[in-house]
Amino acid sequence: MTEKSVTSTRDIVVVGAGFAGMYLLHRLRGLGFNVRVFEKASGVGGTWYWNRYPGARCDVRSLDYSYSFDPELEQEWEWTEKYATQPEILKYANHVAERYNLWPDMQFNTAITSAIWDDARKRWTITTDKGDVVGTQHFVLAVGTLSTPKLPEIPGIETYKGATYQTSLWPHEGVDLTGKRVAVIGTGSSAIQSIPLMAKQAQQLTVFQRTPNFSVPAGNRALTKEEVVAVKSNYREYRQRAKESRGGVPIDFTPIPMFSVDEDKQQEILENSWDAADFARFLASFEDILINKKANDVVSDFVRDKIRSLVKDQEVAEALCPYDHPLGTKRPCVDTDYYATFNLEHVRLVNLRKTPITEITPVGINTTDEQFEFNVIVYATGFDAMTGSLLKIDIRGKDGIKLSDQWKDGPTTYLGIAIANFPNLYTVTGPQSPSVLSNMMVSIEQHVDWLTDLFVSMRNNGQTVIEATQKAQDEWVAHSSEVGNMTLYPLANSWYMGANVPGKPRVFLPYLGGVGPYRELCNEVASAGYKGFSIA
Repeated sequence: MTEKSVTSTRDIVVVGAGFAGMYLLHRLRGLGFNVRVFEKASGVGGTWYWNRYPGARCDVRSLDYSYSFDPELEQEWEWTEKYATQPEILKYANHVAERYNLWPDMQFNTAITSAIWDDARKRWTITTDKGDVVGTQHFVLAVGTLSTPKLPEIPGIETYKGATYQTSLWPHEGVDLTGKRVAVIGTGSSAIQSIPLMAKQAQQLTVFQRTPNFSVPAGNRALTKEEVVAVKSNYREYRQRAKESRGGVPIDFTPIPMFSVDEDKQQEILENSWDAADFARFLASFEDILINKKANDVVSDFVRDKIRSLVKDQEVAEALCPYDHPLGTKRPCVDTDYYATFNLEHVRLVNLRKTPITEITPVGINTTDEQFEFNVIVYATGFDAMTGSLLKIDIRGKDGIKLSDQWKDGPTTYLGIAIANFPNLYTVTGPQSPSVLSNMMVSIEQHVDWLTDLFVSMRNNGQTVIEATQKAQDEWVAHSSEVGNMTLYPLANSWYMGANVPGKPRVFLPYLGGVGPYRELCNEVASAGYKGFSIA
């Protein structure tokens, strides 16, 4: 790529106008950097722009899932419910963009197709699908962790003649399922949220389940004025506790080991956590749920008993009970009447463990046992998580090495932020950072603040190039793997392990050391002159 082909130059190019990209733009522009944000959608919000399926909500409480960088913003914005809906979160994202006038430096309906590092010029050349060719010193990928949807690998999927939808690409105008015979394939988080609402419209709803998931009640409700005032009056201290916590959400009690109390006390604690309707609290009921299989078995049995009590048909209830993974090792779900929905006469569960799908036909779905006809098929089949959106871009680092080649055996990063052989390239909440196992807003702000400090330091010191060393990266990957293997997470065939994408390397993708300890590690790296990086 020659200099003449470059149509514009920037200090920093950011990909993604979700909460990470918006905060990056706000911070960096305020410090005098020339920044451009590119976004493939037509508006801000990231995952909350795309995921508009019925019942879409955040599974982190709204008073936690919000920016903390501006005390005025957090005081002025009024959340209405315990768990915010997609429309309310998207409204919040647009409010932020408007409040800080971010629009002029964001370019929408534009996807990045390639990013090429020029060894001689020490800059990136970024190309878009709209013909932009942008030269930049720093290139930040804020593409999100759950932003590349995937369809299931089922023969005949392209032959179906009826209407098809993906929960992650739901039409913005909505979908009327009234009087329709509807199939839902998948029972992950989006399905668990949407199935009860689709059942209210559909004439017939058939849910095709391969892997049942654990879910606890959301207990969603309108926020009271008193609880909002209580949090807002102490927001600064509350936010600090969130930053120091393991999951990015303060827990108002100290967990104890499961077997430090007798069975009656175990059940009492679990009942209280269940009634609190908060999965973060439920997982923290005891300190060893995710590291001690016997402790996890107690909690898993507790939830399976709850499922049996909620679903009248015990054969259906048993099919809805997970046995193939420890509780919490797949994406935790919270729901509103999910299990009770299967008590409705027009709702049916098809257990794909017993009767797998053989093909999708022009009129419906065939299993080994039955042929179904549907007006609508909804695919709630998840994402190519953590790495999918990064590898969609043709990224080439030093000596032309492709990121896809370097990651052929799984992603390797330093701190989940930088990648050896790819100078001046950064991932926000990337693989081997806490990301999806945390309150994403806390992790996003931590990454953005850390990167912003780095860019200012480099500018002040006349430095132009930074790269993670191979040694530091190898040590971080080994450490991340070691921490993951100390837990029960690797026992599950989850998207945390890349197991939902055929051919994807099986490695544990997030960092399990906890948000607070991770923040301390990152701060130590910076305080030591960005230890583990080569800077010039």
